[in-house]
Amino acid sequence: MTGKQEEFNWYNQSFDFEKLDYSLLDKHVEILESIKSVHSSAISIFDMARLQHAYLSSTFEDLLGWNLEEAGKPGHEYIDSRLHPEDLAHLNRVSSQFLELMLKVKKEDRLNMKHYKMIMDYRTKGKDGNYVRVIEQHKLLELDGDDNVWLALGIMDLSPDQDIQSLCRYRLVNAKTGDLYHFPKETPNTSLSLREQEILQLLGKGLISKQVADRLFISVNTVNTHRQRIIEKLNVSNITEAVRHAATIGII
Repeated sequence: MTGKQEEFNWYNQSFDFEKLDYSLLDKHVEILESIKSVHSSAISIFDMARLQHAYLSSTFEDLLGWNLEEAGKPGHEYIDSRLHPEDLAHLNRVSSQFLELMLKVKKEDRLNMKHYKMIMDYRTKGKDGNYVRVIEQHKLLELDGDDNVWLALGIMDLSPDQDIQSLCRYRLVNAKTGDLYHFPKETPNTSLSLREQEILQLLGKGLISKQVADRLFISVNTVNTHRQRIIEKLNVSNITEAVRHAATIGII
């Protein structure tokens, strides 16, 4: 950065680089480096002003085989290239929603956002190039002098649930109270009717159309008609994808 005042507008945030106290970042990095030998988590700090990772622990290389030089460049091209393509759009959207949520809070109240953690469970490439499931937590680390959202902390581990078939999952937790929140999720262009939701829930439990028809006292043809409408409304290829998608966005 140059010596003159520079501002970067992003999500209605304006950063004055002359006023950013990067000694705070140095202190955080020093602490994280000092405990690196006693933890196996991959830890990052993202700089919202410069739009790049300010810190990536070497554990990313050990855990997932990351090229740290590439991962540390501005933007997300390298990291996005390793994400499972089915999860990428969901993760980008929910990360943006989390930031938008923080920015809706009045500046004088944003310190309270440090109690909140966004927890995401998704698929990315591992050391051998095959997909693994990871669980990642994000939280606010520092505001700048103007109470802009500045530094964000990320902590990643391999998930104990190595289900490689399911879409990503996410939730918002208040670490101080333990409260779990339903995070804003995408809304389909056309919501499912109560009957369609009921049928999709039964199909998600492994029932076939005949069993669903018997359970709901309707014809198999009616069930199959509903199945086709569900697939069309959710813009997916088959009912298995519909079940996964509906679970992810909170329909069932």
